[in-house]
Amino acid sequence: MSEHTITVAGVAVDTRHWIGGERVASAQTFPDVSPIDGSTIGGISRGTAMEAAAAVAAAKAAFPAWAATSRAERARILHAIADGVEKRIEELSIVETTDNGALLRSHRRGVMPRVAHNFRFFADWLLKLEHEDFETRGHTNHVSWDPAGPSVLITPWNAPLMLATWKVAPALAAGNTVILKPAEWTPLTASLLADIAAEAGLPAGVLNVVQGYGSEIGDALTSHPDVRRISFTGSVPTAKRIAESAAANLTPLSLELGGKSPLLVFADADLDLAVDLAVEQYDNAGQVCLAATRFLVEESVAEEFTRRFVEKAGQLTQGDPRGEATDIGPNIHPLQLEKIDGFVQRAVAAGARAVIGGHRKDGQYYAPTLLTAVAQDSEIVQEEVFGPVLTLQTFATEDEAVRLANDTRFGLAATLATGDPERAERVTAQLVAGTVWTNCFFVRDLQAPFGGSRHSGVGREGGTWSFDFYCDLKNTVTSPNGWNNHG
Repeated sequence: MSEHTITVAGVAVDTRHWIGGERVASAQTFPDVSPIDGSTIGGISRGTAMEAAAAVAAAKAAFPAWAATSRAERARILHAIADGVEKRIEELSIVETTDNGALLRSHRRGVMPRVAHNFRFFADWLLKLEHEDFETRGHTNHVSWDPAGPSVLITPWNAPLMLATWKVAPALAAGNTVILKPAEWTPLTASLLADIAAEAGLPAGVLNVVQGYGSEIGDALTSHPDVRRISFTGSVPTAKRIAESAAANLTPLSLELGGKSPLLVFADADLDLAVDLAVEQYDNAGQVCLAATRFLVEESVAEEFTRRFVEKAGQLTQGDPRGEATDIGPNIHPLQLEKIDGFVQRAVAAGARAVIGGHRKDGQYYAPTLLTAVAQDSEIVQEEVFGPVLTLQTFATEDEAVRLANDTRFGLAATLATGDPERAERVTAQLVAGTVWTNCFFVRDLQAPFGGSRHSGVGREGGTWSFDFYCDLKNTVTSPNGWNNHG
């Protein structure tokens, strides 16, 4: 076994970068720590501007051949990558759980199968991607999607491989080459993806993985003149820095950013359903960008809703995410735990009441928390916490519910619980959000556009929208005249 290989629950993981089809080590490493128990998993190659430049150069060199590869062949390789993922679901699941602390049962049953589906979906969508030709004064218009070029994909730590492949799969399907920069807190499954892609026959340089701190390699990637697309999922402040970096080259951006989404519960809702939806917001220890962290409940049912919620939330089991019965695992990092607790303690000091939770537990675990008596303009209502912390406010009228729901700088998602379909139609039409769920939550389809409004993002991905971003759209107009007669 190489000195650069670590073993995670029996799974060998290479800690070096993957550049141009080869493993590349850096002079320095950074520690990868498991949130489960705070133990150091291993030292990961710490990229610099030199590795970033090498990865872009490899992607640029590989681009012409990959862009010229037929749609059918690109799709075949993407399906082969999906096959590789499916063969290694158990390995990927245990490595990711160790690395980011999310539930092992969720990785096995949902997340890793979704990783494979990401590749299959975009492979299949590529083969049917077309726009019907149309005529203009007898001339034929033909729309095509041309590969744009090397793409930098910067991905988060809360669902590392699934969210990475949500970007990698359409970028590769589009004919682009990729430089993937995984979050420094969760780099391991991106390294395994490089192995899987190589085994599937993806040519060298088409997928490159560079690890390290964003502050050290981020600008070298996002400001590079040979980069043609940048896709980022993460925080608003980081997105602003990326946008500034990309501006010099006018590099197109896709940004999926924070959320402060509402759950609106009307008096005519099925309260048991509404409570189930509410408790679901603790999924992944609250580390879900789409989570409906602000409960807006009609006054007449607020007391009963709160009582049922507290009872239901009290049945959750928090602990080791590898346990089959565990519902809530740890938060990702001591710095994130400190941030979460800071939000809560400042809110309580300002007058909020912790109905449940409101405190740390042993290790990197934070008690599921619900805060009431919070002001609309308070930090806890306006800013993304990204932890198991929810707030509850009441409203008297439908108009007030909509006003409160829209009264943040974000617009990623919204969830609505009501028994009145006409109300649902009225309210959803007024909500500022990229995705609205009515009487359900987290139902996702790759055919649908995904992204946020306001400070929750720029652009939409999914289905044809992904190809619109990762490609240069071309319209070819052909005259019926001027052809030589070849008889």
